[in-house]
Amino acid sequence: MEDFNVTELVERLGSEEDGVRKMAVFKLQSNIGDPSFADVFIAEGGLVKLRYLTLNATGNTLAYSLASFSKLLEVDKGWEYVNQDLVKRVVELVVTHPLVNILRGAMSILVAVVSHPHTSSVRASQPHAFGFRALKPAIAAYPQFLEMLVSRLSSADHALCTNALQLINSLMRDAIANGGENEWPKFIKRLQDLGVIRAVYGLMQGAALQDLAHPLLEFQGLTKVLLRKWRDVPVDLEKPEHRRALKGIHLASNPEKVPEPSDSGEDGGVKKKHNPEKWRRLGFESESPAWEFEDVGFLGMMDLADYVRKNEDGFQKLLLEQSTQSMEKRCPIARASLSVTAILYEHFEIEKSDLEDSKGYLVLDSRSSIDRVFKPMILQWSRLHTAGLQAFFRLWKSTGAEVSDFSKVAELVRILLEAVVGGAIRTKEIQEVEEELANFDYQRLRELQMELFELTYEDTWGHHLRQVREELGHEALQFIKEQRIRCLLAGAWFPNTAPYKPETGPVTKGDLKRAPPSTYRFVRLSHNRRWLHYKDYPVPSPEEPSLDELTEKIDLTTVSSVVSNVSASSDSTSSTSTVKDHPTASNTRITIHARFEPPLQPSHDVSSIDHAQTYGHSHSASKSSGQSRQEIPLLTLNPPTHTLASEWLDGLLMLLNQQPITAETNKLLKLVAGYGLKIRLLNVRFEEGGEVEEREVPSREGLDEEYYYDVFGGA
Repeated sequence: MEDFNVTELVERLGSEEDGVRKMAVFKLQSNIGDPSFADVFIAEGGLVKLRYLTLNATGNTLAYSLASFSKLLEVDKGWEYVNQDLVKRVVELVVTHPLVNILRGAMSILVAVVSHPHTSSVRASQPHAFGFRALKPAIAAYPQFLEMLVSRLSSADHALCTNALQLINSLMRDAIANGGENEWPKFIKRLQDLGVIRAVYGLMQGAALQDLAHPLLEFQGLTKVLLRKWRDVPVDLEKPEHRRALKGIHLASNPEKVPEPSDSGEDGGVKKKHNPEKWRRLGFESESPAWEFEDVGFLGMMDLADYVRKNEDGFQKLLLEQSTQSMEKRCPIARASLSVTAILYEHFEIEKSDLEDSKGYLVLDSRSSIDRVFKPMILQWSRLHTAGLQAFFRLWKSTGAEVSDFSKVAELVRILLEAVVGGAIRTKEIQEVEEELANFDYQRLRELQMELFELTYEDTWGHHLRQVREELGHEALQFIKEQRIRCLLAGAWFPNTAPYKPETGPVTKGDLKRAPPSTYRFVRLSHNRRWLHYKDYPVPSPEEPSLDELTEKIDLTTVSSVVSNVSASSDSTSSTSTVKDHPTASNTRITIHARFEPPLQPSHDVSSIDHAQTYGHSHSASKSSGQSRQEIPLLTLNPPTHTLASEWLDGLLMLLNQQPITAETNKLLKLVAGYGLKIRLLNVRFEEGGEVEEREVPSREGLDEEYYYDVFGGA
């Protein structure tokens, strides 16, 4: 508290000079938030003068008075002077006054008035003095109040925008908690018609999100409360609103009445009656559809009615297309709509309590956590439901589903919404999400489904699966190692200068200047897998040379490293000690190196040596002199294809007990290990997954042995 006389301050508030009053109330607003100061201020009679200034002052004096009165209410003081005159005056300021500093204080007072019943016991004695009901007479006098309040959400002043949203939140919360069964839906509908959803959605995606974080998160929580409240309302056809909604769905389907001969006996007398499959035609399971809304309540009816109203032509066209199909092939539209509603309800965790949802406040200090806490897509519920339902129809048609497959298609839609909506960043537009849902690749969706199945297996048999994967990974490595080494045992032809191949891409100037191969080299691994034999030939012979004909050879025990420009897989790091990766060039090359201890007075250039007889055993020298050794090339191979390069590079590495590095070999490793896991899982019995009900095992009577495993999933 500042060191000045409170009595003198109160006297100045009643001064006839506006400048004195302005300075006094300016000092007051910085001290009135202290409860002890507020008590002294009220005891000195300052509250009466502050209320007078709030009702009658103008300009900055009014702005400081509103701010002071707001801070006084925040410390739960001065409520006895809050009446209809004060509320009406503040509402008038919100509607008519253009100055931002006055609007901030006015809205803060209204927030305190509307929110007061939640924090005080005064409500019991004065039920109409606080809450939304306290504003109703003033709003009746100024009907444009709500419209002006929503328009303040687009203000460039963040503080004003925050106050406006806080007031909207307070009005919504009080209407939901204390409004009648028919009152709160009308109030929410009016706010939506004024564009509050669109305005808040823009704020959630804006750059100033951190300044508005708390009221925006509260609005998001209130949206969940509304969805939960609508979902908890059971569909009752005795209620006019529910009956009208269901009738609107029926009429939008353009129903045709079935002609029936008249009993009057008159010539040509025909009367029409309703279709006996009136509701089943729309996708319900029976002719009494009310019970089918049990899981999603009135929320499901609202979503279905909204889709039908906004897509009436498409709805009628879909029904017309399905009328030409058998009952088993028709997509149950109503059931699909209710299923999408349930999926969205689960995805956005609507059942989360306010206490759990408020934990998001604690992580708002970190900028990186904002995208995780805020979910602006929940404000686009109706459009997400429509897009999800359209995706349901597309998947039903593309998979050739039948009624018995309904749950499978619903599961695919759930995975699709989780992938697209759950993966959308905060700033992603709803139009992009709708396009992605409409164009999502079905094959990619199947891959996501298989990944989820694997996660399910992990949850059930996680420890066992990890152990099996390790075993299968080792077995696959040994299998591929043997396959690659057998490629070396079979031998291959290599051009001594790499010619142009179509698979290397367009012809370049370097390709035109490249000389044709002068000779060809045939290389083969010996049977004991220790020596690498080779010999150069003018042209490849029709029959592959035998080992005896290959006069040159390399002792593989002397090899120190294998240098190559063959592309390696990104996740391979285990062979960095022996493999040197160079940037990929136009020519694929594999070079085998050995370490060589140069003589003290070298008499020739060793870089051109290419014979193992000269340096084949230099690696066996004392290891203590290893630091003085130089690495020299023993043999260079120019594989004409990527497949041959992968076979020989990884074959040489694995022969030297190193890990493979090429993407092609690693892909084969994953493929073999994956098939091995699937074959192992075929041995898992259904009842081993836990406590499950027994199922009847299908009989093999009448079946033969002509079957196959669809391991590639192409069926």
